Amino acid sequence: MKSISANLNVMIKASEKASKILIRDFGEIENLQVSKKGPTDFVTNSDIKAEKIIIDELKKARPNYSIISEEKGIETNKDKNNTWIIDPIDGTINFSHGIPHFAISIALRSNSEIVSGLVFDPIKNEMFYAEKDNGAFFNNQRVRVSNKNDINECLFAIGGKIVNEPKFPNRKSGCAALDMAYVAAGRFDGYYQKNLKIWDIAAGIILIKEAGGILNNLSLNDIEILKVVASSTNISSKFEKNLLNF
Repeated sequence: MKSISANLNVMIKASEKASKILIRDFGEIENLQVSKKGPTDFVTNSDIKAEKIIIDELKKARPNYSIISEEKGIETNKDKNNTWIIDPIDGTINFSHGIPHFAISIALRSNSEIVSGLVFDPIKNEMFYAEKDNGAFFNNQRVRVSNKNDINECLFAIGGKIVNEPKFPNRKSGCAALDMAYVAAGRFDGYYQKNLKIWDIAAGIILIKEAGGILNNLSLNDIEILKVVASSTNISSKFEKNLLNF
């Protein structure tokens, strides 16, 4: 691949530093499951600690960039055209129940376009990242979306409240960021979910695009109530057709 940008390098380092806190705290979750207090406050603290580390690292490198983060909210700084979009723990419910399927998600929005992003699964040590016009990668190996043509041979990720059971093979993992990263890497063939926040999906957008996938039109200036339909181009029309009653 081409060399990564300075911005992506900062994002990677910030996620790796924050991951140490999450790995340590995740190791304590099993004990919290049987306590009267439960894990809720503990997980909230983990979110806040990880978010602070990420923001501090990003600000060291780009002090003028604006920020949108799940816990801290919106911080408008001198540079309004460049915004970090951060989710310190996507898959919080999994985290709080000791399920090792959650991720750190960081993206950079520049002039209303996501230009770089990463999704880091600290427990599995799996890093997915992409930059505009530079491809999508998993642990330094180039990845592409699935090339399947038969929807019955595909496996799709879905999320949120489900009213009607979809007619295609699917999984609900509880982590939007990893669902999208898995589509980019060809593990899932597509992904569908409503009522998402921008920090859930920002990094996944650039991952899927750079891996050769296709997404529905999204307003990247919106923060909430976003819907994502993502897949390979091969099965996009078939996938959308099956979503009509879903």
